[in-house]
Amino acid sequence: MSDASFVRDVVNAARHERLTYDSFIKLTKLARAKLDLKRPRRGTKLPHIVSLEALKRFYAAIDASGDLQHQIMLRLLFYTAIRVSELVDIKVVDLDLAQCKIFIEQGKGAKDRYILFPEAFRLTLQSHLRACLDNTYLFESRRKTKYSTRQIQRIVRDYADEVELPQMHPHLLRHQLLTHLTKEGVSDSQIQLISGHASKKTLEIYQHLALGDVSEDYQRAMRKVEIG
Repeated sequence: MSDASFVRDVVNAARHERLTYDSFIKLTKLARAKLDLKRPRRGTKLPHIVSLEALKRFYAAIDASGDLQHQIMLRLLFYTAIRVSELVDIKVVDLDLAQCKIFIEQGKGAKDRYILFPEAFRLTLQSHLRACLDNTYLFESRRKTKYSTRQIQRIVRDYADEVELPQMHPHLLRHQLLTHLTKEGVSDSQIQLISGHASKKTLEIYQHLALGDVSEDYQRAMRKVEIG
């Protein structure tokens, strides 16, 4: 009997017995438990990253545009491995220049956390703030409103098209940075804290860590990043 035929027979039997949806789900759970059936594990798909040379070409195109805000914004996107949805919500008051960290309020999973940025980038951010004294959000459009995620995605896409990088997108920059930190020996538990990846399983691994414990290794790794 084919898989399709088996599924059809089960559905027909459920209809014949006039089972409700909830009753049907309960029955299938009991059957799996009785037969000791296990769900097959999903394969892990490795994230795609680009070469360092390609990454440099991407940022060279941004620099050539002469748009200082784009230069700062898209570097911060890479340096912090932040999600675009979190980037657009950063407010000026969220920056801690002294500690080289940024407060992320209600990021993915409705969790508050801090992210780190390189010490060498502190002066750049400070200059940006001085040039935008009336900003509420760290990055604002010409209309003095925060960017949308779609706008950031389009900006990244436009620069990527200039240097013929069809695979480039904002989330790839996140993968790129986390891969670099891994190569530089930053531990998995530290990377989970930096990136905001958290689940009940991973929390047990790094719950004893504080951001200060991660900062030194992060800053050491970021001193080796050269994207122009």
